[in-house]
Amino acid sequence: MAVHTIKTVQKIPGSLDKAWEFFSNPANLQIITPPGMCFKIISRHHGATMYAGQIIEYKVKPFAGITVSWMTEITVVKNREYFVDVQRLGPYKLWHHQHHFKEIPGGVEMTDIVHYKLPLGFIGRLVNSFYIKKKPVGIFNFRHQKVVEIFGR
Repeated sequence: MAVHTIKTVQKIPGSLDKAWEFFSNPANLQIITPPGMCFKIISRHHGATMYAGQIIEYKVKPFAGITVSWMTEITVVKNREYFVDVQRLGPYKLWHHQHHFKEIPGGVEMTDIVHYKLPLGFIGRLVNSFYIKKKPVGIFNFRHQKVVEIFGR
């Protein structure tokens, strides 16, 4: 059972309140997703801030122009500390994404932990090692740069 993990940590200048306000607003997902993925939220009733049980639906083009429907559920929210999104429909067999926020001197430490598993068994593992694992890493690298643009260094 090949479950893959990605962990990123980024320091953000500014207050915990400002960081939480930005990252807990589903509309801001599009801002921090690479434009080449053509990310678009299609759900209409997802709300302005995250809450447990919230469903967010999107369309995204993760590979070579192929449009994929993706639905996540926000399963847990602890205000100003963390929230978790879990894929309910999409390209992965498993997608569990934790977003943690911690006040530190001079700002906020944001930690993301993603556990994912691909479908198709051995073929999925093989494709992951050559191609798929680079996609989430590239998305997080893009997001890191956008966060610097928005919040500063």
